[in-house]
Amino acid sequence: MKIQNSSRISRDKIQSFFKRLFTVHCSLFTLFLLFTDTAHAMHISEGILPSNWAAFWFAIAIPFVAFGLYRLKKLSNADLSFKPLVGLMAAIVFVISCMPIPVPTAGTCSHPAGTGISGILVGPAISILVTAVALLIQALFLAHGGLSTWGADIVSMGIMGSFAGYLTFRGLRALKANLWIAGFMAGILADWATYTTTSIELASGIRGDSPFMPLFWKILIAFLPTQLPLGILEGAMTAGMVVLLYKKRPDLLVKMKVLKPEEAL
Repeated sequence: MKIQNSSRISRDKIQSFFKRLFTVHCSLFTLFLLFTDTAHAMHISEGILPSNWAAFWFAIAIPFVAFGLYRLKKLSNADLSFKPLVGLMAAIVFVISCMPIPVPTAGTCSHPAGTGISGILVGPAISILVTAVALLIQALFLAHGGLSTWGADIVSMGIMGSFAGYLTFRGLRALKANLWIAGFMAGILADWATYTTTSIELASGIRGDSPFMPLFWKILIAFLPTQLPLGILEGAMTAGMVVLLYKKRPDLLVKMKVLKPEEAL
């Protein structure tokens, strides 16, 4: 009984903390909507990619999503508080990635991704899964991205963004970088990896008989005016969330294996 009560209290604390984070992001998103009078398609728009390329990116994405489901089931069986945490992370990624800045010359939009923080906190496999869910909801109900391009969006934002953020954070921590620097660089590189991959996907799909590299560089350069500052902003946001967790609830970082127990002292 004592163990069950302790587990329930821990689960409630985790949910409470991340609900507060989610509320902050929802508030920012609401303000964004209030001061925006035009809707724009986000991610890679429906119909831009030819069917063969759309199928190719789906083939890459599906195994990663399937492994994410496997990891979710395994971790949830070991810890009942993990599934609510994943749900809240999915909500945070959804809100963060719903802040579009149009890039007409690239056929898509710039926006923060949120996969840096999700990759750090729940690992890349689960981060890919929550990104896939967020992208699907956006495609179905907000006309952001598309169903035919869902696989490509999972690859760029979910797979590349999550692994870039996770590996950067882990690598810098192994080199004794502090949490702020590791989180900042993880957020930046997760964001920039997403848009480098998006440029590859767009250039591959729409180039026709034209050479790949000139079109790739043209699309990537089109993203630079918006994505360079957005990447820095996302780096600061990711670092801030990690440091906030460390100051308020270091035990959660230990629980999620972001920190070793001795690092939380």
